[in-house]
Parts: sequence; structure tokens; C-alpha cells
Amino acid sequence: MFVLERFIEDCVRARAEDDSHKAVREVVAAAVSDPGSVTAALGEPAGAGFEALYQSEELTILNFTWAPMMTLMPHNHNMWAVIGLYSGREDNIFWRREEGAIKAAGAKALMPGEAAALGKDIIHSVTNPIEKMTSALHVYGGNFFAPGRSEWDAETLEEHPFDFDKSRRIFREANARFNLTKGQETAA
Repeated sequence: MFVLERFIEDCVRARAEDDSHKAVREVVAAAVSDPGSVTAALGEPAGAGFEALYQSEELTILNFTWAPMMTLMPHNHNMWAVIGLYSGREDNIFWRREEGAIKAAGAKALMPGEAAALGKDIIHSVTNPIEKMTSALHVYGGNFFAPGRSEWDAETLEEHPFDFDKSRRIFREANARFNLTKGQETAA
């Protein structure tokens, strides 16, 4: 059974024992191996967004929910990350720097019960390609909210400083589209 306080303690302990993602990945994989238990503990998502469950200079734990058909532009973290999916589907496109730009270099779809580690230099974009909310625990090997990260324009792929306000707006707009669609289904 997933217990949030124990999960946080286990992640903090794993990070203290090993500053790579390996020990934390094992904690996250164990947690999401029972996706229903995570949902029962954290609740059904009310909308797209992210909630900080724990934050320090060494570790950040976020609960992310992606609205249906939502995409977040390419971005980096400048630290390792572990993603553990507990509902829906999360498609990641991985990008690499090449001649002053970025180019797609691979992809990975995550399903409920799966955990994946991203290295500190990874650039990725995230899409929820299905018509229901997708939720995941994201654990970062540092302070996720510290400055110094980048994002890339979805159309031009030009690099810019990461803009949290823009990211929050993308989540708000995705919620508005989802709520509009939900309202249309109810009226039909």
C-alpha cells in the first residue's frame, strides 16, 4: 500500500545513500507497481497541474497530472529525474543538441506501473496522447524550481530560459480545453 510520508522518507533516504538516480528509481518503481494504491492515497486528479510533495536542494518530488491530449514543449532539468506513472500514458520525445539546435533522438511511452530514469543532460518533451488524465510521480535529484533550466519553442525549437509562468499557463489552458470538452460531452 502506498503511503505518501513513507514514500518521501524512502526517496530522501535513497538519495542520501546514492546521489545517482538508481536507488530512487527502485523506490519509485516499487511505489507505482500498484498504481491503484497511489491513486487511492493521492486522490483522483481534479485537473492538470503539478503539486510539490517534497522540496529541498537535494531532492524534489512532484505529483504531475497531464490533461488529455496535452503536450509540454521540450525542456531540460539539469539534474537526473525519475518518472513513475500511475495512471494514463506519458509519451516522451528525447532531444539532443546538434549544431546550435535540438533534434529528435528517440522516444519512450510510459504506462501505469512503469518507472523510467532520465539523465541530468536529457532534453525531453511530454505528451499525454489519450483522452483521460495521466498522473505520475516525478522525483528530481535537486531543486526542480532552481533557475538555470531551458525550454525550447515547440515550433522553432529555439532555446529560451525555462518560464514557470508559461508552463503554468499551458496547464491552465489544457484544463480549460478538457473542461470544455467534458461540457460538450454532457450536453450531447
